[in-house]
Amino acid sequence: MSEAEKKPKFFRLKTDSDGITVVTFDRPPVNAMSFEVYPELRILADIIQSTDETRVMILTSPPNARAWCGGADLHDFLPLDFESRLARYRLVEDCLPALLNINRPVIAALNMHALGVGFVMATFCDIRVASEEAFFAVPEIDRGVMAAGGAFFTRLNMPAGKVRELVFTGRRFMAEELRNSGVFDYIVPKKEVMPKAMEIARIIAKKSLLALRFNKVSMNLAETMPWQSAYSMTVPMSAHLTAGADAKEGIKAFLQRREPKYSDR
Repeated sequence: MSEAEKKPKFFRLKTDSDGITVVTFDRPPVNAMSFEVYPELRILADIIQSTDETRVMILTSPPNARAWCGGADLHDFLPLDFESRLARYRLVEDCLPALLNINRPVIAALNMHALGVGFVMATFCDIRVASEEAFFAVPEIDRGVMAAGGAFFTRLNMPAGKVRELVFTGRRFMAEELRNSGVFDYIVPKKEVMPKAMEIARIIAKKSLLALRFNKVSMNLAETMPWQSAYSMTVPMSAHLTAGADAKEGIKAFLQRREPKYSDR
C-alpha cells in the first residue's frame, strides 16, 4: 500500500469544490508530536500531492483544542539514551520536511498555541494566520535539550536577538509580542483565524495549479541558494509554464478583462 492510499489517524482532510483542503490535526489533549504522528506527515503530503484535487491546504486544529500543536510528546523522551535519541532525530528528519515540501501552498490557521516542534511546523507553512489569544514558545531549554540552534527561525529571517531570546528563555510569547518578528502574516481574534485563512485560500485556489506547484517548489529551492543561482534555476520552469495553456489563458483573460478559466496545463 502506497503512502497516498493510507489513511492518517490524527489528520482529518476535507476538500471543498474550490480545491481548498482543510487539514485538522486532532490528537487530544494538546496535539503533541510522537513517534506515531511523525510518519503521518509523509502520508498527509502524499495524499495531497497524489491528485490534482487540492490547490491550497489549510492546516489547523479543532476549535476546542488546547493547542494547535503542543510540541513533542515528552512521554517519548524519558526512555531515550544517546543512540535512541539519534534514531528519533533520523525519524524527525525523514518526516518533518514532508510538510515543508508539499508542492501546494500551505496556510497555517493558528487558532491556538504552538510550542517547540509545533512552532517549527508553523514556520514550514507558507502563510501564517495567528490568533491574538495564542502563545508561541521554544521551550526546549527548560527540558534540558536543544532547539536545533534556532535554525528554523533564522530561515524566516527573524531578528537574531529575538531568535536567541526565544531559545534562551524558553518563555511563552503572545502573538502580539512577535508581530514585528516577521513570523506571522496576520494576527487576528481567534474567531477570525479560519475566515482569514479561507479568504486567502480562496484567492490562491483560483490560480493555475501548475503555476502554484512550480512556484512552491522553486521558492523552497531558492531558499537554499544565492539569488543569482535561484533566478537561473527558475528560468526553465518559467519557460515551461509560458509554453503551456494556462499562461496563454491568463494573458488572454487579462487583455479581455475577464476571469481566467484554467485547465491546469
